[in-house]
Amino acid sequence: MAKCDFCGKSIPEGTGKLYVKKDGKKLFFCSSKCEKNMIKLKRKPLYIKWTEESKKTKGVSNA
Repeated sequence: MAKCDFCGKSIPEGTGKLYVKKDGKKLFFCSSKCEKNMIKLKRKPLYIKWTEESKKTKGVSNA
């Protein structure tokens, strides 16, 4: 299973989107919401509250 490059959720096989940049780097996204935030709006996952990276750095538990 792949992980979403923006929010960090695991993506079930057969779902999600694969985006290939011009330099050949592959980006996996679980939804169009994550894709738009990273590609179109150029947001960093660290500063978005609902991403796993943000929760990890700020010390918020999943409970």
